[in-house]
Amino acid sequence: MQLQEAIRRRRMVRRYDPDRPVPPEVLDRVVQLALRAPSAGFSQGWDFVVLESAEDRTAFWDATAEDDDLPDAWLRGVSSAPALILCCSDRQTYLDRYAEIDKPWQDKDESHWPAPYWDIDTGMAALLMLLVAEDEGLGSLFFGVPAEAHDTVHETFDIPKDHTIIGVVALGYAAEDAPSGSTTKRRRRGVEEVVHRGRYGRPYTPSA
Repeated sequence: MQLQEAIRRRRMVRRYDPDRPVPPEVLDRVVQLALRAPSAGFSQGWDFVVLESAEDRTAFWDATAEDDDLPDAWLRGVSSAPALILCCSDRQTYLDRYAEIDKPWQDKDESHWPAPYWDIDTGMAALLMLLVAEDEGLGSLFFGVPAEAHDTVHETFDIPKDHTIIGVVALGYAAEDAPSGSTTKRRRRGVEEVVHRGRYGRPYTPSA
């Protein structure tokens, strides 16, 4: 599949075929190619926890569930995904890297970072996972971990406390009748609405 086609076809899949596991070689390509994502200073301050076994996936859903809630349609659909990848960013790696001699700061002051590149770069790696999944004929979804469940997920999977779980990539073959799962229909905003030429508020008009 060509890159532009994969980008156009990519969508968030919220229901999976539970009887079709992700082939190991496909999962290998998803995680290997994700590491080609850009990272500031080539810091690579990211870690990924792959959950393939039913036991590990159940442990994740148990760690993120609220005790008094019954599974809703979203949870029933997404929990059928045969593979989950927890995407974790490591802020300290970036602070250490930019205190090295070839970088502009010889301190580790977080105020140098108006945007958290450790989270941004990890998100870029997650996006590559979604695109590779599309290229491989898989469905995929990026979703967040509830704030109140972060500590439990850290403990369950031995994730260092100073690593932030920025989200989870679900992978699997989409259920044949799988809709998007969205409860509302939202149109994609056009280039003229969100792209500005020269100054904010001056619409960018495509040439064709």
